[in-house]
Amino acid sequence: MKLHLTEENVLATLSMPKAIELVEQAFRQLADGTAINHPRRRIVLPTGSVLHYMAGATPDYFGTKVYSTSPKSGAHFEVLLFRASDGVPVANLEANHLGQIRTGAASGVATKFLARKDAKIAAVIGSGFQAETQLEAISKVRSFSEVRVWSRKSDRRAEFARRCASRFGLNVRATQTARECVEGADVVVTMTSSREPVLESSWLAPGTHINAAGANWADRRELPPDLILNRGALVTVDAADVAQLEAGPEYSSAIELKEIVKDAASGRNPGRTSADQITIFKSQGLGVEDIAVAGYIYEQFAR
Repeated sequence: MKLHLTEENVLATLSMPKAIELVEQAFRQLADGTAINHPRRRIVLPTGSVLHYMAGATPDYFGTKVYSTSPKSGAHFEVLLFRASDGVPVANLEANHLGQIRTGAASGVATKFLARKDAKIAAVIGSGFQAETQLEAISKVRSFSEVRVWSRKSDRRAEFARRCASRFGLNVRATQTARECVEGADVVVTMTSSREPVLESSWLAPGTHINAAGANWADRRELPPDLILNRGALVTVDAADVAQLEAGPEYSSAIELKEIVKDAASGRNPGRTSADQITIFKSQGLGVEDIAVAGYIYEQFAR
C-alpha cells in the first residue's frame, strides 16, 4: 500500500544527525556508481510561477522531487518514491521540511570533510527558512563557541539569533553588517537568493571554510568570483553537471564532493591540504539526497 507521509511525519522521523549520515552515504554511492542523480529542470510560467523537478536513485529507491514556487504562494514540495527492485510506488511525501533538513545535511557533510577540526566561530549570512538547518547541521560536526548571523532585516536576524540560541544551545548573536559577521569566522554559510555577492574575498581569513548553499540559478552569485579563482581555494560542488547548469563558469574546475568523501579515509584525496587553505562547497541540491532521506522516512512507517 502506498503511504502518504506528512510534514509532521518527516519532522518526527528525520533528525539532523541521521540526515547527515544518509546524505554522506548518498555521496559515497554516487562515487561508487550505485546511486544516480539527474539535474533539476524548470518550467517558468508567464505568471511568475515555476515548476521544478529533480530525480535520483539509490540501490533501494528511486523517484523525483517536484515543487512549485510562486511570488504569490511561496514554495510547495512533494517527493514521489518508488521501490528500486520492482518499480512499485511506495510513498508520496510532503517535503518542505525534508528538503530543508537534507540541504542543511549536505553542508554538514561538506563541513565535516573540509573545515578545520579546530573551527570555533561560525557565520551565517541569511536568516530565512533554510538558514536554521544550515546552522544546525554544521554545529553537529564542529563545536562552535560563537555564532554570528547577518541578514538585511534587523528584526529577522535578531529573531533568528534568539531562536537558534534557544533551540541549539549555541552562543548566537546578530551583527550590524555582513563584514562584521564574516571577519574572523572559521566556517561561513551563505543561504540567500541574492543575485550579487553577499561578501567580499578580503573579509575571509586564510583557512576559512565556506558553504555557499543559497543561489541555484546560473545568473545568481553569493560568492565573488575572485574568492573562487584567486585565493588558492579548494572548490567543491555537489555534482559537476548540476553546477554547469546552475552555477557560474568560475566553478568549471571544481571537484565533486563525492570524490573527497570517497577518498578521505584512504588519504588519496584528503580535501584540505593545509590549515591556511580556504575551502568552498557550492551546494546546488541533488535529487538523490531527497531520495536517500525519503527512503529512510518511508521505512520507519512501513514496518
